[in-house]
Amino acid sequence: MKNTLLQKIQTKSAVIGIVGLGYVGLPLMLRFSAVGFKVIGFDIDPGKVALLNSGNSYIQHIEASSIAAARAGGFEATIDFSQALKADVLILCVPTPLNKFREPDLSFVIDTVEELLPHLRPGQLVSLESTTYPGTTDEELLPRIESCGLHVGDDIFLVFSPEREDPGNPDFSTRTIPKVCGGTTPACLEVGVALYSAVIDQVVPVSSTRTAEMTKLLENIHRAVNIGLVNEMKIIADKMKIDIYEVIRAAATKPFGFVPYYPGPGLGGHCIPIDPFYLTWKAREYGINTRFIELAGEVNSNMPDWVVSKIVGALNDRRQAVKGSQILVLGITYKKNVADFRESPSVMLMEKLRALGAEIAYSDPHVPTFPVMREHHFDLRSIELTAATLSSFNCVLLATDHNRFDYPFIKANSKLIVDCRGRYQEPAENIVKA
Repeated sequence: MKNTLLQKIQTKSAVIGIVGLGYVGLPLMLRFSAVGFKVIGFDIDPGKVALLNSGNSYIQHIEASSIAAARAGGFEATIDFSQALKADVLILCVPTPLNKFREPDLSFVIDTVEELLPHLRPGQLVSLESTTYPGTTDEELLPRIESCGLHVGDDIFLVFSPEREDPGNPDFSTRTIPKVCGGTTPACLEVGVALYSAVIDQVVPVSSTRTAEMTKLLENIHRAVNIGLVNEMKIIADKMKIDIYEVIRAAATKPFGFVPYYPGPGLGGHCIPIDPFYLTWKAREYGINTRFIELAGEVNSNMPDWVVSKIVGALNDRRQAVKGSQILVLGITYKKNVADFRESPSVMLMEKLRALGAEIAYSDPHVPTFPVMREHHFDLRSIELTAATLSSFNCVLLATDHNRFDYPFIKANSKLIVDCRGRYQEPAENIVKA
């Protein structure tokens, strides 16, 4: 089985099935398609499937022309999971959120695997890319797959290879970001490395799926903890009347031993605010309290409240109350230059300010209409930034610093700017840093 599958991968005759066609799965599909593999995409959203099959894209930074090219190369999207029988490789790129108790929610992974089980066959490779706690592949996927009578490592192959997408980053692509891969058995690892080596410049094999799962968590916890540190430093510096951004720029001139991280209004995206809690949950099984990770999470979670307090103070200095004030939020995505608003601290700020009685509006060139969200509800559209519009607001909150904003123009026409991103370096009467 192994040699047959390796031969199919080498000759690009293997059919690649990608389950979950979102921010991770769609770029991966494009990469496999670009090098000549036949790709079947699976998603539970009929709207997305129809859009892709018509050669269009629903992710802003992915061009419709790229989807059309993949379609011309044989790519097809479907909601019919029985088509998985045709695939030699099944790559799972589904969400792994937290539930309301901040515990791992593996329902998307488990439901996907259960849906695929009747269509698994000898000679396939299953790869999980969704971020999760160490042990998920061994404890959740392996027994389910083997319950079908398939022996992992002989009949079918199982790996964990965490996604490393960075939407909006022009310096890295799916091809150039090194890919970590861990296998359930040595044979599984061999097949997994062969698969990803066909489309990724550098594949990094590790000794087990647990190691690969922990690697992804360390990467994101590293960022979360350092962002928590610099957010705390920002609060201290603010009390001392010191510009934290000037401090960071100065510290970054040290050519060794320092990596610059930048503060913000809180954490956003589907990884950094969520992934650390996957490890804290699993660590309890071993009697370990992850105090360092949880402290960073506490600091980062409190940043929206701190920003709101800065807005309250800035308005108060101008003899204005938050209640009844008109506040314009610039940028509602979690990260600049992308359209992804998952876990965006900007949206949390909008909620908190509205709860205090402020009248909220927003401007974001990447989000023309406020999206339908499960937990946040605003009936708003992005407004055009004109001199008259800007001057009509009591406060402009710079929450996400998209490059498409005209910052000198915004500064010249706003009564008050609360800057969460350090975009304005020079002091000004109408700028308050938060």
